[in-house]
Amino acid sequence: MQVGGIVLCGGQSRRMGTSKAMLPFGPEPMLQRVVRLLGHVVQPLAVVAAPGQELPPLDSQILIVRDRQRGRGPLEGLRSGLVALQPVSDAAFVTGCDVPLLQAGFIQAMIQELGSHEIAVPIDGQFFHPLAAVYRTRIIRKIDHLLGQAIYKPRLLFHEVPTCQVPVDRLSLADPRLLSLINVNRREDYLAALAEAGFEPPAHFSF
Repeated sequence: MQVGGIVLCGGQSRRMGTSKAMLPFGPEPMLQRVVRLLGHVVQPLAVVAAPGQELPPLDSQILIVRDRQRGRGPLEGLRSGLVALQPVSDAAFVTGCDVPLLQAGFIQAMIQELGSHEIAVPIDGQFFHPLAAVYRTRIIRKIDHLLGQAIYKPRLLFHEVPTCQVPVDRLSLADPRLLSLINVNRREDYLAALAEAGFEPPAHFSF
């Protein structure tokens, strides 16, 4: 099974107040870091951005895809990424651009959990993590069906196709502190993630 990777970065970053894809994280922007970490485990990679969104420089082998329409949430981005990878990949690990502590073992564990399912998604109690999940590229028609009904929440897709719900406790064997599920949404999240990775806040950067 050929597994690629998708990084969604087309969100509006309202809580952060600035583009998360462009946030400095050590020697590189956050999007570059997430793409690099993901690329150590899966290939090829697609980055899905909003129309007209500014991105940091990326390797020429990275597929840059734009959402067809704004305002349709991560399900639209997921669809765009799967379409880009479908010719060369059977499935894709999907993440946001705001998980700079992503762990290789977590990605590998999620791929193993897919088995014969169409989706493998982490679940913590009743809370799904759709942007830390593995999706087969052949589910595009199901996504189109939901989008056609103005349904934009990925969790509703889990009721449409065979889905493996992976308890986060099981994933802690591969990622003991579940760092791969820590999203950087606010300034305090960003500063905490920098500290975890051993970086100082950039002196020239302000919100």
